[in-house]
Amino acid sequence: MSTALVWFRRDLRIDDHAALHHALRRHERVFCAFVFDREILDALPDRRDRRVEFICASVEELDRELDALARERGGAGSGVIVRHGWADVEIPRLAEALGAEAVYANRDYDPAACARDARVADALACAGRRFEDFKDQVIFEKDEVLTKPGKPFSVFTPYKNAWLRKLDTFYMQAYPVRKYAAHLAPKPAGEQIPRLSEIGFEQTNLAELRLPVGMSGGQALFEDFCERIDRYKVARDFPAKKGVSYLSTHLRFGTVSIRALAQRAWSIGGAGAEAWLNELVWRDFYHMILWHNPHVVEGNFRREFDRVVWDEAPELFAAWCEGRTGYPIVDAGMRQLNSSGFMHNRLRMITASFLTKDLGIDWRQGERYFARHLNDYDLAANNGGWQWAASTGCDAQPWFRIFNPVTQSERFDPAGVFIRRYVPELAKVPDRHVHAPWQMDRIDELACGVRIGADYPAPVVDHAAARTRTLARFAVTKR
Repeated sequence: MSTALVWFRRDLRIDDHAALHHALRRHERVFCAFVFDREILDALPDRRDRRVEFICASVEELDRELDALARERGGAGSGVIVRHGWADVEIPRLAEALGAEAVYANRDYDPAACARDARVADALACAGRRFEDFKDQVIFEKDEVLTKPGKPFSVFTPYKNAWLRKLDTFYMQAYPVRKYAAHLAPKPAGEQIPRLSEIGFEQTNLAELRLPVGMSGGQALFEDFCERIDRYKVARDFPAKKGVSYLSTHLRFGTVSIRALAQRAWSIGGAGAEAWLNELVWRDFYHMILWHNPHVVEGNFRREFDRVVWDEAPELFAAWCEGRTGYPIVDAGMRQLNSSGFMHNRLRMITASFLTKDLGIDWRQGERYFARHLNDYDLAANNGGWQWAASTGCDAQPWFRIFNPVTQSERFDPAGVFIRRYVPELAKVPDRHVHAPWQMDRIDELACGVRIGADYPAPVVDHAAARTRTLARFAVTKR
């Protein structure tokens, strides 16, 4: 009997799953597996990591749904075989134990993941088995969208235009899985999914945050967003409003299908849906950039910015991390991240600009901090966003674009609703001062019960002076 093993990674769903579809269509018996990869988990600094808890819950749901689907199709049940170890050891070992002639997986573009997959493929080949991977987490990958001379794009807008010209229903078609589900194989006897504690992690505040998990959670969020997608373009930049999709963590772990999201936005149409589809194009763009330019993981996309000298300022960096810079919109954003693992996209731009352009600190320090704390951390998007903010990456705008944190705050949180939610020290500060509370006089401070410099920090830098330093810092690239 022809046997295959499907290795789930960042694709924790059943429907529209490329690798699962191909395995089920080609083989009579298909096992499913997931590895809590110690190469990744052992490097995490905190044993209370929301992402690990999210994955655990999503794998548990995937296990239940695979079993139910197999039984619905007349099978003896199915589920996910889970291992905790090094994936490049566990997957070849499991393939041998199950007698699988091939391992199927969906493609990853992270250089470390590519290296891991190469090791798995080599180990399988040595045993006479195949490793097959498929495009699944993006609409277009690698060389599928190129310039007219056949080169990779390095600026977003022309890439977006080419991406949209190429898009049609073919690229958004779902991979049918359920029609072949009778080929799902039952798990070997005694297989159990380990609890969070059994892989060395502890519960977090994920339940308190009410972040829906798994396929059902992703679908519920998507349906909710579709009810308000027409308002997305006008509401998305305001962190106090329910304007964004909140699907980023589900996209990261593949509990929703990128094709289903793109197809729905494309079919709905209108300014809101088009603006959201544009964000999915950004996601593809950054994955393309990472694939063609793996040096961006640790280096500047634009090599001329290697001449920029960043400041070593551990105290300022700590103030930024902890949300005590004295700039309320920056502090609110950082406190949101620290308490929930989520940060609104507008705030990601503001806080990143502040770290690099106001504090003069290397973007790599901020990128690593976000990598540790974001629920939706994705190397390609995180790296691309940080280099965009630092002006070292793929950006058509000049490096002297410097966000003013006060004007950004006044524009995108005009009544200070978001600020007061995360910076309660400023709860009673009037709207006219909430964006720059250091401008209050002593009478104003007494009236609202907060002393700047004591109850809430004074600004750690002067923005105007910092801007002048940044212009001088980047001017070396023009010499």
